Amino acid sequence: MISRRRFLEVGSVAAGAAMAARPILATARAANLDDASLPPSLAKLKSCKSEATPITRQERHERQERARKLMSENALDAIVLMEGTSLQYFTGIHWWGGERIFALVLPAKGAAFYVCPAFEEGRAREQIANAPDGEQAGGQDGGQADVRIWQEDENPYQRVAQGLRERGIAGGKLGIEETIHFVFTDGIAKAAPQVQITSATPVTAGCRMIKSAHEIALMRLAAQVTLAAYEAAYLAVKDGMTQPQLEELVQKAHERLGFTGGADVQVGEFSAFPHGSVTPQVVHEGTIVLMDGGCAVEGYQSDITRTFVLGKPSQNVGDKMRKVFDIVHHAQSAALATARPGVECGLIDAAARKVITDAGYGPDYKYFTHRLGHGMGMDGHEWPYLVRGNAIKLQPNMTTSNEPGIYIRGEFGIRLEDDMHITDNGAELFTPQSLSLEDPFGKA
Repeated sequence: MISRRRFLEVGSVAAGAAMAARPILATARAANLDDASLPPSLAKLKSCKSEATPITRQERHERQERARKLMSENALDAIVLMEGTSLQYFTGIHWWGGERIFALVLPAKGAAFYVCPAFEEGRAREQIANAPDGEQAGGQDGGQADVRIWQEDENPYQRVAQGLRERGIAGGKLGIEETIHFVFTDGIAKAAPQVQITSATPVTAGCRMIKSAHEIALMRLAAQVTLAAYEAAYLAVKDGMTQPQLEELVQKAHERLGFTGGADVQVGEFSAFPHGSVTPQVVHEGTIVLMDGGCAVEGYQSDITRTFVLGKPSQNVGDKMRKVFDIVHHAQSAALATARPGVECGLIDAAARKVITDAGYGPDYKYFTHRLGHGMGMDGHEWPYLVRGNAIKLQPNMTTSNEPGIYIRGEFGIRLEDDMHITDNGAELFTPQSLSLEDPFGKA
């Protein structure tokens, strides 16, 4: 079984153009696949990975040029990228290296250079060959890219300092990507004491927050595949099924659709823990079930939550559950209606929170215990954040989650989450809103 945290880290082997969630499932149901070991709703799912169109080298080149423009606008002479999402975003390089520095230094003007452990040079050049500064012909040696190697007994930060001197920015302003560990930043600062160290976030987030049409298509597909996987798992839920068994169904449904994904499942009173409980749980007739997860399509994430009741809720709590569901649904709709270019991120949170507070589930964070949403892209959580006090203004082609919730400790919690795309004059959800507790996918 794959955990929510794990599948958000693992890239899919395929991606594709946008398609509606219902056509995905309709196509899957039409397929005549023989797999007696799976419930019918999963066995009929059909892989969508042939629809994939990966991010190209040219697109990454354009990203680097955009980064250079933002460096100039923010008075940065260069930025440093190391293992992680931003390095992948700008180069396509997937790196792991622990305590050894492997870095890309991207100047505002002039050629980029890499600093690499000597024994890793082969692995590095193999991937650099497909980066914007790699050599396409031959495809194995990293082309003419400037790769500066260091031996195990040498100071790698001197290689960074040397590259900065050669580019005339030894006393310049160097942006450090936000996830780089302090030990690496400290090493650079000591080796290049005249350099002014600052944040690269205006550049990295400035690029990554605004999605291209291709990125939007990948994220739309990811969201719709996850919704189709949820629906297939929902149709297979039975009384007495354990939490891990339902999570396994969601994982296998994603696999049938051709992608890596899954969900955390919380049942009954544990659905009031927004990020789950470690207590073992069992699904029973009439109980609330909350599924929160997603998948990766060419590295681009979905993040979807559906809350439903297996069968009919018991008479004494059913009306309260339905009332809370309707309030959360209204809050999600209010946020969607408020979101558009030029509106501050904090005001989107406020629109949803007002609905919940006015309905008696306030004030502030008493029952709606978290922010409304987070930016999405290659990371499941990234800039910008829909939270009180965030004055960043939405721009076209930003993507965020839209996930209001009400959590009543000791009873139940309800969250509805879809992924939201800011358009030129408003916003859209990549997936249809859930309809009701008893009919979350509109199948009744």
